[in-house]
Amino acid sequence: MKKQIVIISGKGGTGKTVVAGALAALAENKVMVDCDVDAANLHLLLQPLIKERHEFRGGKTAVINKEMCNQCGRCVSVCRFEAIKTPSYSVDSLFCEGCSLCSRACPVSAIHMKENISGEWFVSETKYGVFIHAKLGIAEENSGKLVSKIRQIAREKAECLKSDYVIIDGPPGIGCPVIASLTGTDCVLIVTEPTVSGIHDAARVIALTEFFRIRVKLVINKYDLNPGITNQIDVLCRDKGIPIIGRIGFDQSVVESMISGKTVMEYCDGSVKKAFIQIWDELKE
Repeated sequence: MKKQIVIISGKGGTGKTVVAGALAALAENKVMVDCDVDAANLHLLLQPLIKERHEFRGGKTAVINKEMCNQCGRCVSVCRFEAIKTPSYSVDSLFCEGCSLCSRACPVSAIHMKENISGEWFVSETKYGVFIHAKLGIAEENSGKLVSKIRQIAREKAECLKSDYVIIDGPPGIGCPVIASLTGTDCVLIVTEPTVSGIHDAARVIALTEFFRIRVKLVINKYDLNPGITNQIDVLCRDKGIPIIGRIGFDQSVVESMISGKTVMEYCDGSVKKAFIQIWDELKE
């Protein structure tokens, strides 16, 4: 039975994708998915070859048929978002929230809801296996729906390939796409850093996982840069009963690996590489 492991962080820049890339290199017989659809970057490390490209339709916009419209003004009166402009009786797509109330209120059925193309999702091949990823369009909404879509595709691919794992690179924060990334998974791996904002946002994402009652483990990246806050993270995890399964020291070679577009496992050596191997060994248990 496949296990779904999602890597998340309370804030951006903690090294979450570096960890996800390392696990992608270490795990065998898996499918990988990048759920950070607003700012995906795991593909920079995995160098995917796109095999399938699909449109994502994640919302609707009202469209008024000018020939049928009798300009009664009913749609204008019910639209709370002031999306319908008069006297032209046209819809400003930037204001329309797709609620469809205007189409229901129209007495002559002159308004219909048109699906928006909000982004794309891809099925790719990499040297580490199948990779599912996506790109939400600029200023588009419904990122949570797109995350749910590519997670569904990843599960289907994993079933088809009889994969043991689905490795999920989740988005930062605690919003809708994060919730869509972690619900129904077997384990959440939180990546944090020893900074004031790092520990604050780690506490927020821990509270989120507690609400969904998902097994949690934690990794401290660059733990040696601020021993004082690292100790505070230790206390937080001890109070919450969360095991710290990895402490990654700061290493310039990690930065160089990202610049080179390679995972830590194929670029780095020494203590950093051993730290990631230990993290994966702990996760497998």
